[in-house]
Amino acid sequence: MTHPVLPTTELGTGGPLVGVQGLGCMGISEFYGPTDSDEARATLDAALEAGVTLFDTADMYGFGRNEEFVGPFVRANRDEVVIATKFAVERSEDDPTRRAIRNDPAYIRAAVDASLRRLGLDEIDLYYMHRRDPAVPLAESVGAMAELVEAGKVRHLGLSEVTGAELREAHAVHPIAAVQSEWSVFARDVERSAVPTAAELGVAFVPYSPLGRGFLTGAFQDAGKLVESDFRRTHPRYTGDNAVANGELLAPLREIARAHDATSAQVALAWVHQRAEVHGLTVVPIPGTRKRSRLAENTAAATLRLTAAELALLEPVADRVAGDRYPDMSTTSVGRE
Repeated sequence: MTHPVLPTTELGTGGPLVGVQGLGCMGISEFYGPTDSDEARATLDAALEAGVTLFDTADMYGFGRNEEFVGPFVRANRDEVVIATKFAVERSEDDPTRRAIRNDPAYIRAAVDASLRRLGLDEIDLYYMHRRDPAVPLAESVGAMAELVEAGKVRHLGLSEVTGAELREAHAVHPIAAVQSEWSVFARDVERSAVPTAAELGVAFVPYSPLGRGFLTGAFQDAGKLVESDFRRTHPRYTGDNAVANGELLAPLREIARAHDATSAQVALAWVHQRAEVHGLTVVPIPGTRKRSRLAENTAAATLRLTAAELALLEPVADRVAGDRYPDMSTTSVGRE
């Protein structure tokens, strides 16, 4: 499947205009094993040529090196690229397993300056709170984020892995352009409250891991057999008996793919794209890849239309998935609902 340059959409009420599919850059620097840097840079260029304009990173990816990697590309294409980055997950290279969630205003102010420095920019287009610390009042955190907009350091605000109630509370402090959370054929807990609230408020939804971290594509069958540095080895639903059980759930994806002369990845992405119509809100998935071939495959899915019967075939899949999205769900939206 091929298609022309991606159409565009507004990323939330008053948000920036972006291609209907973005690119997650996380895997370039960490988490999925070794990266060919030259191919990754070429993939960024190919994405822009295909109409991808929303590029997603975070200060925690590669301990800041992901922002440094994408920075030159963003600066070279500043008028076309919408760069999104995130704060809130504090890490240490001395202990790579350590994760601390920080939402306090002082941390936010320091984090944005560090991200701007690594990106080599004066302003970030979309700045997300990566994870929520319930110990810090949302009004304080979002208030500090709003000050960054007033200071000209950030254009639009976003939240990641929040509940509908948290989104509503934050939006009352300052307009939120987008919510980013995991959303796929395998992961639909966001539909409980976050999605309907976003639709009501005019907030866009940016699904990460729309391909189930590659599992929905058939790229691997058991994460336990991936390289030691691959963080999917820690994910309950992609290892052991859970992986075997979940692999059986891919049959309808493959069946639909054959009917369209497409791939399972394209069917999974088409399903996510069509959530926009089902729920009445803007949906801009950000599948991650480091390869131009996968980029072309992913963007082609934006024009694939699944029939009502095909959507019905995929409807029960998520309820049958074995295992949680993360080994610790406490920092996700579902962990607070």
